Amino acid sequence: MSRSASTPPRATKAAILRKLLSRKAGANLPTLQSATGWQPHSVRAAMSGLRKAGYAIDRADPAKAGGGTVYRITSGPESAT
Repeated sequence: MSRSASTPPRATKAAILRKLLSRKAGANLPTLQSATGWQPHSVRAAMSGLRKAGYAIDRADPAKAGGGTVYRITSGPESAT
């Protein structure tokens, strides 16, 4: 079954996660949860999988008091260049 030319490929949840983490501002856990519909442990497991795949993920303290930890991809795997 082939897709029609007007239907773009569906974005996977892993691709959404990579996109959010690649932003300059990064993303916190609640943002990643709402974007994917995953539980916190699933988001953290997916980030662990990205690390194993060669992505470097930076963990930064919140900029303002009471904010959540911000995660950001700082570099990708060498094979993705």
